[in-house]
Amino acid sequence: MSRILVTGASGGIGAAICTALARRGVTVLLHYRSNRTAAEATRQALEGGGHSLIQADLGDPNSIEQLWHETAGHQSIDAVVNNAGIYSLHPPLATDYSNWTAAWQRTLATNLTAAAHLSYCAARTMAEQGHGRIVNISSRGAFRGEPDAPAYAASKAGLNALSQSLAKALAGKSVYVFVVAPGWVSTETVAPFVRDATVLADQPLGRVATPEEVAQVVSYLALDAPPSMTGAILDVNGASYLRS
Repeated sequence: MSRILVTGASGGIGAAICTALARRGVTVLLHYRSNRTAAEATRQALEGGGHSLIQADLGDPNSIEQLWHETAGHQSIDAVVNNAGIYSLHPPLATDYSNWTAAWQRTLATNLTAAAHLSYCAARTMAEQGHGRIVNISSRGAFRGEPDAPAYAASKAGLNALSQSLAKALAGKSVYVFVVAPGWVSTETVAPFVRDATVLADQPLGRVATPEEVAQVVSYLALDAPPSMTGAILDVNGASYLRS
């Protein structure tokens, strides 16, 4: 039975990923930062047994290393899903310098640096055990830009580059790295945004993606994708942003 660690698992996309994986018979390790109640509710709703909660502040590199030792110290972990992330508005012409720098520090620490540190820990363990997968959750913002949240776009572009670098470095050890790049997703956090007529007008499907749709792609990459797909970035944005 596979064991998979999912960060940011207390709600939204993270909870949907955990649900999809549990339905496939995976034992899920649900990371959360502060909302234990929500994380426990997600865990209780999962099919199967043996699922557990892991608390850590991913902004602290020491906490990340401790998290990994706690989760991988006694049993192997077959995949890691770096889902935890934040999005905060800081338009450059309407944000003072103090809030600008704070937004960059907080966003990069959570969205990019934390994923890099956890991927480092996972990569070394997985290389030793001879198999493993890392799935990183990026964004279409990495490609099209985010004028009101440039740190977010930059963090996700960096995550794409990190993922492809790791894919090259780890392929010879049978450790595969994939990226999922959603557009807007109908979670509770972004509900106020996706009701905006401008956002919906940008959606050829007439709606944004659901967490379950993103989770379906993540589950495929974590469990089924062939090795030759390592390094791939899969868009889940309903053709709202196309690239070639």
